[in-house]
Amino acid sequence: MSAAREAGTRPTRDGRAPEAGDDEPLAWGELVKTLIHSRQTLLPRRLAEPGPDDVQLDAILAAAAAAPDHGQLTPWRFVIVPPAARARLGEAFAAALLARDATATPEQVAQAREKAFRAPLLLLAIGRLADEVPTGEGAGIDATERLISAGCALQNMLLTAHALGFGAALTSGKALQSEVLRGLFRLSPGERALCFLSVGTVAKPRAVRARPLPASYVSVLETDGY
Repeated sequence: MSAAREAGTRPTRDGRAPEAGDDEPLAWGELVKTLIHSRQTLLPRRLAEPGPDDVQLDAILAAAAAAPDHGQLTPWRFVIVPPAARARLGEAFAAALLARDATATPEQVAQAREKAFRAPLLLLAIGRLADEVPTGEGAGIDATERLISAGCALQNMLLTAHALGFGAALTSGKALQSEVLRGLFRLSPGERALCFLSVGTVAKPRAVRARPLPASYVSVLETDGY
């Protein structure tokens, strides 16, 4: 069930779901609040078929384009890893493990390979955090801003997947910065593999974790003094 249905979103006066321009701020506010606070990380081992269909995948990918993007650089891109390419990714994971730990056991190598086959939809998020040419397009826009843009794009995708009724997660690991993985995904010198995004149907739900209250991470700048 999608977050919108779970939220019991109040329809507009003519019975439609709220759309842009509708005078229904309460419905929109409650929907957004429910969507954000009900989202949780569902690791790939908790996700199963079916994954998003073509229309749903387009909606998830299109959500990234709404992220803040100083200079309109689109300083990120995504590579879908289809089922037919999972074995290649698995071999890259295994090679990356052996490159950093030549004593890895066959069981550990097999576990590294297996990670490539989890979740129906798997994408690699890649950030363009540095220009190959210092005077190139967007050279004056700091890498931090580009990274923030990539994070916003990923959050938009996570929330869209959640709204469509799927579970999702961001995962990382030492293999992301390996030469073998960089070669597999043809990363340019100015690009960095940020994380994998996994999406699928929730097979093993988990309890929503307690989240910090604003008071624990918000302060107010003093009006005087040091």
